[in-house]
Amino acid sequence: MSNHLEGLNLVELLDLLEPAPEPEPVSWMPQTIGWLWLGLAVAFALFLAIRKFVRYRRATAYRRAGLAALTAAGDDPARIASVIRRTALAGFPREDVAGLTGTGWLEFLDATMPGDGFVHGPGQVLARAPYQTSEAPRGLAELARHWIARHTVPPRGDGARPS
Repeated sequence: MSNHLEGLNLVELLDLLEPAPEPEPVSWMPQTIGWLWLGLAVAFALFLAIRKFVRYRRATAYRRAGLAALTAAGDDPARIASVIRRTALAGFPREDVAGLTGTGWLEFLDATMPGDGFVHGPGQVLARAPYQTSEAPRGLAELARHWIARHTVPPRGDGARPS
């Protein structure tokens, strides 16, 4: 030991120690190119998922509007018939829906949804509901709600989607 350290107590010796050097800050930059490619791939996949979700929401906006209008229609068959007609016009090509009346209209509704609740069920009243006042049969509102939520729209060849 050197002479200048003799006679010092432990606390004084500790005070003479030099502090440990601070380590270099860790860089946030990836060290290999693979991490950059992985980051780009994840960002691109996230972009595609968001884009698909936005397109889905836009394509099904008419269904949400139809369900809201159906809730407002209550049990009035004429209003329910109007809501279903407007929803069908929004989801299908106008030339396929606009001219349908009576049994043809009910067959169209059954063809776009599993089951036959419109031709042989409570949906029969929709063919004459706009022209006469009648009470809604039991299950009509639920059948209409099921059709709006679950009907199938064939893919369009022109790239158009429901508005």
